[in-house]
Amino acid sequence: MTVTTVKPARRGARGKPRGRELDPAALAEIEALLVDAIVPDPRRRDLLIEHLHRIQDAHGHLSLRHLRALAAFMNLPMATVYETATFYAHFDVVHDDQTPPPATTIRVCDSLSCQLAGAEALQRELESGADPTAVRVIRAPCMGRCEIAPVVELSSVGQHRHLGHATASAVADALTSGEWHAEPVAWQRLADYRADGGFALLTACRAGEVSYETLTGMLEQAGLRGLGGAGFPTFKKWGFVRAEPGPRYCVINADEGEPGTFKDRYYLERAPHRFLEGALISAWAVEAEALYIYLRDEYPELHRVLHEAIDELEAAGLVEPGYIVMRRGAGAYICGEESALIESLEGKPGKPRHRPPYVAQVGLFDRPTLVNNVETVYWIPLIWERGAEWFASHGRHERKGLRSFSVSGRVKHPGVHLAPAGITLAELIDEYCGGMAEGHQLLAYLPGGASGGILPAAKADIPLDFDTLQAHGCFIGSAAVMVVSDQDDLRAVASNLLAFFADESCGQCTPCRVGTEKMLALLERDEWDAAELSRLSQVMMDASICGLGQAAPNPVLGLLKDFREPLAAQNVIVRG
Repeated sequence: MTVTTVKPARRGARGKPRGRELDPAALAEIEALLVDAIVPDPRRRDLLIEHLHRIQDAHGHLSLRHLRALAAFMNLPMATVYETATFYAHFDVVHDDQTPPPATTIRVCDSLSCQLAGAEALQRELESGADPTAVRVIRAPCMGRCEIAPVVELSSVGQHRHLGHATASAVADALTSGEWHAEPVAWQRLADYRADGGFALLTACRAGEVSYETLTGMLEQAGLRGLGGAGFPTFKKWGFVRAEPGPRYCVINADEGEPGTFKDRYYLERAPHRFLEGALISAWAVEAEALYIYLRDEYPELHRVLHEAIDELEAAGLVEPGYIVMRRGAGAYICGEESALIESLEGKPGKPRHRPPYVAQVGLFDRPTLVNNVETVYWIPLIWERGAEWFASHGRHERKGLRSFSVSGRVKHPGVHLAPAGITLAELIDEYCGGMAEGHQLLAYLPGGASGGILPAAKADIPLDFDTLQAHGCFIGSAAVMVVSDQDDLRAVASNLLAFFADESCGQCTPCRVGTEKMLALLERDEWDAAELSRLSQVMMDASICGLGQAAPNPVLGLLKDFREPLAAQNVIVRG
């Protein structure tokens, strides 16, 4: 006879289980808040981040009593819930002995474009005039509105409003008015889109009138590539996922967190149904079981727009109810990376994971998953309507295709400019941006956002496209062009970029977590040791898990290579 002895659970001094007790009132509050969620099972693991958003929106913060209750509600370890809640910047976790944040929060964007427009001085002015018991003033990473820098977000329980070209007086007026709901946008409704021929391609694909082979052949001829940064040919990506055994999923990455990038927001605000048609065609191409849209939290009005647009599709019978699933980011740049995005969709911290090259992403509970960018799928209906040659023929300097450039910084007309692929910066500024801002001369530019490197004015004649910038230590990425002038402090530019990477590192790998902090400290010195910065850069590029750590040194290496004289003129001595 075998006797099994069960060791009793360890108990505290009073004979109770170790750890904090569950508050029944908090559990009741969580159940009342979440059981009406429009999903069959609100206790599903992948809904954790969505539930955290609902609690944050309802209470203005996440108390530990509510997190314990949420863990009990979802049958998850408290450590899992706490780790996820503290990973994302937009969740305010408040411990039992802490005071919740004030009812009003003012977030001042500290991206490079906003810094050039005076965000630091604006934040100091707001802080000096604010009552800290009633208003919290904090800095925040890029909000995707770089064309109207500096940008401020006002938020309270369930309300978010962004102010462009913000001033302290404008913020004060908004606070007094109390109207902090997101500004409405004018968007093309389904009836108008269908009157223009919208959803004809999707209907033809589903009816068998357009085959998968015909469509991918046209996309190959057009040269459509991933426009979120990587630039991988779209038809090949579809093929990799389609070749995997089902069930399969399709995910649209609308988490454009790269500083200086706002093109996806631009298209979603104007033509959400064209985007949705392209997204549904992508899902059809890989025979996806469901289509997920991961939209950044900084776009609150777009969440409403897309929900309404999806409701229109369902009412018109163009998509089955529940087939399109909207998910809300929570303020993590790293979730723009495909594997980190999928981790976030599954309700986890957005930490990248390794995978072999040219193999389909595996996510949403270990299923093959296609991840496409917003702009990539936006072009699909237009390419079919107008022909592959229409898209391909727009290129310049022996390049082909169209590119949407998000231009910010020292130009007269910042914004999204649709221009031929391969256009040079000089042409882009002169032909589309109205020239440099008054009193400014071109000193430098970042062709692909914070991670795309930095080039001097002397290299403003390089074609801006995939595969044209690598020889200069740069890449175009999402085509976020930030223009720096002779009146800007290069060390402040470098420090701004590295501070962003240090803040946004997920912390999973040492080369990125420690390397970004170390590099930032080195840049804040009056003398830069070029050899030390170069060695550190090489370690980060060779050993970091994902593109964040690998690309973080790019602007520093560019400054060391091409900007020694301007740095010296600004009292930064480069040794070695």
